[in-house]
Amino acid sequence: MSAKRDYYEVLGVAQDAGEEEIKKAYRKAALKFHPDRNQGNKDAEASFKEATEAFSVLSDREKRATYDRFGHAGLQGGAADFSGVGVGDIFSQFQDIFADFFGGGGGGGRQRRQARGADVRVEARITLQDSMRGVKHEVTVEGLAPCDTCHGSGAAPGTNPEQCRHCGGSGQVATQRGFIMFSSTCPSCRGQGSIIITPCQTCSGRGAVERQRKVLVTFPAGIDSGQRLRVPGQGMPGPNGTPAGDLYVDVELEPHPDFERDGADLVTRESISFVEAAMGTEFDVVLPDGTEVPVEVPGGTQPGTVITAHGHGLQRIGRRGRGDLHVVVNVHVPTKLSRKARKLFEEIEEELAPPVSRRGTG
Repeated sequence: MSAKRDYYEVLGVAQDAGEEEIKKAYRKAALKFHPDRNQGNKDAEASFKEATEAFSVLSDREKRATYDRFGHAGLQGGAADFSGVGVGDIFSQFQDIFADFFGGGGGGGRQRRQARGADVRVEARITLQDSMRGVKHEVTVEGLAPCDTCHGSGAAPGTNPEQCRHCGGSGQVATQRGFIMFSSTCPSCRGQGSIIITPCQTCSGRGAVERQRKVLVTFPAGIDSGQRLRVPGQGMPGPNGTPAGDLYVDVELEPHPDFERDGADLVTRESISFVEAAMGTEFDVVLPDGTEVPVEVPGGTQPGTVITAHGHGLQRIGRRGRGDLHVVVNVHVPTKLSRKARKLFEEIEEELAPPVSRRGTG
């Protein structure tokens, strides 16, 4: 093609088209002029190459900026000229794109590099005191752990895994069907890109052994039942030295005999005498972490009254400040009275108020 057409014209998009629009336009052109759909049609093959060349420039930010400023002249030596390139080479170069378009297995090398060990989930019970203070506790993890002998590589000490010769270390092998290039997992290294020639005797080349191990987990102040902590890299080890998975710790709070939790607030119950309720009193509430909180009960307090001490609850996770302490006051009413006590109560009743009229009496 002696005179190159404008790349935006080739793909049928405006100059301000976005990346997704350019990709969709190329997909449409690639499907239309695909060699398998136009066998023996040289014009269709030329159009296919032309669209691919346009896409290779417009999908690259730097090349596109240069092209927008200087046109084809600015890309001399910097852009691919696909007019003399074989179709098979084009499929190989744009393997990931064609995998998306035509359902191939492209991108396998990238998936292999992202391989990691499995995540692990355990449960941990902590006390209300732990939640108030924030603590570090060890949790037990059972399963595979990195082999100490080979440090997770799977190779015997003094040796290293060798690059797979079959796939060149990519973990993928390409096969061509017609003009379409497909990728699949390398059968020699099973997608790992390397082969262990001399396996570690301790782990038989797996890079991991079955054992029970302890992981120190930090439980932040304010943690509550139903919340989950993530400890990166403490899950199952990855195959052949790849990164380990993560450990997830599901938290359960043990019940406390004297306190209940309501979000970041604490609720407790305290009993006072009939006289203390009438005259008022003071006492200290000892929290699960040992902190003493003074509580003042005003005279005339009724049974079930809630007295709140602000800022004496639990730490709010992800926010500043603490919750509140709520004290539910129970008034102890004696069930048996001596003659003297009964007489005193009668005198008090006469002193405080006239007899209370009761409904239903004449």
